[in-house]
Amino acid sequence: MSLLSLTNVSAFYGASQALFKVNLHIDQGAVVALMGRNGMGKSTTIKVLCRMLPLAGGDIQFDGHDLRRVPSYKAARLGLGLVPEGRRCFANLTVEENLIAASRQGHWDLNQVAELFPRLRERHNQSAASLSGGEQQMLAIGRALMTNPRLLILDEATEGLAPIVRQEIWAAIAKLKRETGLSILVVDKSLRELATVADEAVVLQRGETVWHGPINALTSDITNRYIGV
Repeated sequence: MSLLSLTNVSAFYGASQALFKVNLHIDQGAVVALMGRNGMGKSTTIKVLCRMLPLAGGDIQFDGHDLRRVPSYKAARLGLGLVPEGRRCFANLTVEENLIAASRQGHWDLNQVAELFPRLRERHNQSAASLSGGEQQMLAIGRALMTNPRLLILDEATEGLAPIVRQEIWAAIAKLKRETGLSILVVDKSLRELATVADEAVVLQRGETVWHGPINALTSDITNRYIGV
């Protein structure tokens, strides 16, 4: 069953067109990798989806709702849970305060998040500013889960982290897929790790979808041409 559908989506930054023809579909319970080189439109696509950037053309349907004219806060209430690039935790709030700031009733609560990321339980009274980069990323993911989303969106969730922390993040994503059936859209540069969790892949080139299909169908020709790995 389709949860999200972006059809021929276009968008601009001022007079500069950033997206030309993005097509993206996510079924309920699926994990989809959004891939492409830097500057190809991945984060812009997420901004349009989350209604942080105006839609210039095309269609966005989410869980039966037309998102074309929906403001960002209503999109979040409909079930879009964003983990933004750069984490953006509330630095002066404690871990627990960050988690409950945007919490909504549902499966995900403080205990569930602590089971996924035990470090957050250990540091629940510390300010977010005092955490390591990896711990802040765990907090950002936990905060998004506390909104009890229908779709979790991870924008470069492992960028700049130490290898051991990256492994913890990927293990958490795999656990979410295995145990919760949560739909996930993930942007990352590592095809090796993406291949362990994603069902489908969508590849962008200069603001257009140039390939989509099962992630295990990505050939070396496609990755060399569009992804650079």
